[in-house]
Amino acid sequence: MTKITEDKKAKEYDVFKDSLFRYLGYANEVGEAFRVLVPVSVVKLSYVVASGYVVADSFDKGFKVWKKPAAAGGERYKKVAVAATDTLIWQGLASVAIPGFTINRICWLSRLALGRAPGVPPALQKWGVVAAGLGSIPFIVSPIDRGVDFFMDSTLRRLSFWDH
Repeated sequence: MTKITEDKKAKEYDVFKDSLFRYLGYANEVGEAFRVLVPVSVVKLSYVVASGYVVADSFDKGFKVWKKPAAAGGERYKKVAVAATDTLIWQGLASVAIPGFTINRICWLSRLALGRAPGVPPALQKWGVVAAGLGSIPFIVSPIDRGVDFFMDSTLRRLSFWDH
């Protein structure tokens, strides 16, 4: 067995990262992509779904720390708070705020460009915007994740009490 295989087996299964449940975190990007075709309430609902995913993942990370053997004093509460808050901030930025804004702007620019293109029928303009939004999702995820990692590692995770 290779080192990589051993490391993967040793890694704890995380339902929020290792299952199809993870895609709930992308609900708002899909909502933004379809904004030109659906009522605003549907887009808002997509943010509720993605935000629910973020809160559930944060609770899960805090609970996993809570289940570990307790340290003396209030150390346990601090570790739970740090784990949950770290996840909440990271997921809030990497799964909801930054991707939602990015897809919104990609769709806005696509709509502007397609609207100015001569002879493009309105239906094709709308579906072109949706295609641009959905098509860009796979390309924005990794750079945003790395950027948020860099941000968190350069700021909050440098604080002395933030031993995450």
